[in-house]
Amino acid sequence: MRTDRTFTRLDRVFARLDREPERPAHLEIPRMSRHRIVLLGSTLGFYLAIVVAVLTTSWLVRLDWQIMFFRPYEQWPELHAFLDYFVVLGQRGPTAVMVAAWLGWRSWRQHTLRPLITLGVSLLLLNVTVGAVKLGLGRLGPHYATQIGSAELFAGGDIFPSGHTANAVVTWGILAYLASTLRTRRYLSVLSAVVALGVGATTVYLGTHWVSDVLLGWAAGLLILLALPWFEPLIAAAEAWILARRDELWTRLRERGTSVPVPVPVPARVRPALFPQRGPAAGEGTPVCEPVGTGRGVTAGSVITGRTTAHLAPKPHTTRSERTPVTPVGSRRPPHPERAARNPSARPVAGG
Repeated sequence: MRTDRTFTRLDRVFARLDREPERPAHLEIPRMSRHRIVLLGSTLGFYLAIVVAVLTTSWLVRLDWQIMFFRPYEQWPELHAFLDYFVVLGQRGPTAVMVAAWLGWRSWRQHTLRPLITLGVSLLLLNVTVGAVKLGLGRLGPHYATQIGSAELFAGGDIFPSGHTANAVVTWGILAYLASTLRTRRYLSVLSAVVALGVGATTVYLGTHWVSDVLLGWAAGLLILLALPWFEPLIAAAEAWILARRDELWTRLRERGTSVPVPVPVPARVRPALFPQRGPAAGEGTPVCEPVGTGRGVTAGSVITGRTTAHLAPKPHTTRSERTPVTPVGSRRPPHPERAARNPSARPVAGG
């Protein structure tokens, strides 16, 4: 019974995903337009320029050191408590959970897995691209710098580009990328840009990143958002593959749940004897007295030696005919051979 209810619930979930996506007719999936290609090329050029400026220890590295010595967290200490919480909007774990919850609801409403798969692809691209550059350049952060004026590259660090900044751009920008209406896309684009800029500036305020780290983080996140239309065929193929595997699994579960079980023969119920007799078991000195069934199904006069008395199975009993009580006549004492019979009328003779 419980298995049938589980199958019914899964049927409802899968049936909702099988419906056609409810996308607005005027808004299609973003494609690689000429305008987007121009933005992608410009952002890529800016990205490479930042990397070259840091590698050559140019004016950008000197700016990094000047702002580090300025110590913004000491100039405006009243903002420190608020910005400690605000910077969480750039951490990958909390932001991924929040955005995944929203996109999961969107997937349910639009009957498609595309929002969740798009988020997964974007985060995968973010980890691969940003992580590779971090480990390849190995730059140290402001708190761990060892030589004034140096770019602190290839020192075993993982600070360049800023992961908080790039994650804020991708995680919140994906909401604008997947917006269902044109107006919503514009509003979410502005909101995600403000959050990404704020998170990057906050890391500089707290002294955890150089300015060049934040600039490269903005460029890295924007490159991923601009390149997402190239991965739309892969996203569609992944959705089709997941749904196909789901159908196969559901077919197996349905076949397993609806299979007819082999009937097991039930042994005939043996009615116990009224006075069962059993000899003593091996090694036992005293035989176990078995209970004697009474008319009302309760054992009476049984002797319990080390085990519980077995009760007969309750069954309907026939009403026993009542007998008329008979009052016994005469004495109930049995006659004694050596005792003389007494004559109640005889009296003893007095001796003289």
